[in-house]
Amino acid sequence: MDTASLSALVDDEFAPTKTYLNTASCGLLPRRTLAAVTALAQTLASGRADGSGDFAVVEAVRDRFARLAGVGADRVAIGGSVSVHVGLIAASLPPGAEVLAPQGEFSSVVGPLAIREDLRMRYVPLDRIAESVGPDTALVALSSTQSADGRIAGLKAIRAAAADHGARTLIDATQSAGWLPMDAGEYDYTVTGGFKFLLCPRGTSFLTVTEAAQPALPPLYAGMGAAVDPWSSVYGPVERLSPTARRFDAPPAFLAYHGAERSLALLDEIGVETVHAHATGLAARLRAGLARLGHETVPGDSPIVAAPGLGDREPELARAGVVASNRAGNLRAAFHLYNTEADVDRVLNVLAG
Repeated sequence: MDTASLSALVDDEFAPTKTYLNTASCGLLPRRTLAAVTALAQTLASGRADGSGDFAVVEAVRDRFARLAGVGADRVAIGGSVSVHVGLIAASLPPGAEVLAPQGEFSSVVGPLAIREDLRMRYVPLDRIAESVGPDTALVALSSTQSADGRIAGLKAIRAAAADHGARTLIDATQSAGWLPMDAGEYDYTVTGGFKFLLCPRGTSFLTVTEAAQPALPPLYAGMGAAVDPWSSVYGPVERLSPTARRFDAPPAFLAYHGAERSLALLDEIGVETVHAHATGLAARLRAGLARLGHETVPGDSPIVAAPGLGDREPELARAGVVASNRAGNLRAAFHLYNTEADVDRVLNVLAG
């Protein structure tokens, strides 16, 4: 998509009232997404029979995410949060299994694993994950892009080390899906929250599972949606589970999924490569500007910029109409389609006093 077309589409879809640099916390909803959620809510309020939501829309969302993730739709399970998916994976591990994770990893990734006291959690620095995989490691769990500072993990080396030792891999793509090309089939499991760079309403999340890893997962959420024929499985226990990853679905929040279908359609229309070029270019501009002001940033090429020691400037930026975050002492700014060079310059002007 050329620059003029992208700019026109973004102007049609987004209307931020502030300089919004907080996509790593929550992405802005496109207008088409807001319209879809509103339409379903109005239908529900009117008492129409179809007001609860449409399973066909959920399947369309599954299909769209599958294409974005580079896998077949039969490998994708849907849900409401990353921690729900990780909890399912945690339940599949045998007592005493070792789980390797980065120090300071996001709680949704490690929390459902650590709560099992019969698992052995081992934490090492992010840049030592690959070398730390050992013969006792059952699962390597980490985010592809770190929430606190935007560092991108060395996934190729981690994947190779895990394969050498027979360990499974769990990658949280919440902070990368939507701007970083994704091949979920390279990992046993991926989990992705939809409400950040995928621009979906909160309440949408995705689990991908390889065919080899599927038999180990227990179908803990086996309601009617997990059945081969959902509408024949409304009452009583499900007798025949879906042979696909749909048997791992958690019940969908229809308002969120009706919106997600429009958000993922927009990203498909624009293309992940276009989002990548736009967002990382703005991040590079901010890193260069901060360097000119004498501030260090965490090195990297992601659209998430972290400036250590500047987290306490977040309230000052907020008073100036700039929405950013204080994460682990870092001033964190995250860029997406709706950001411009003027947004970068406004941050720099505030920080320069």
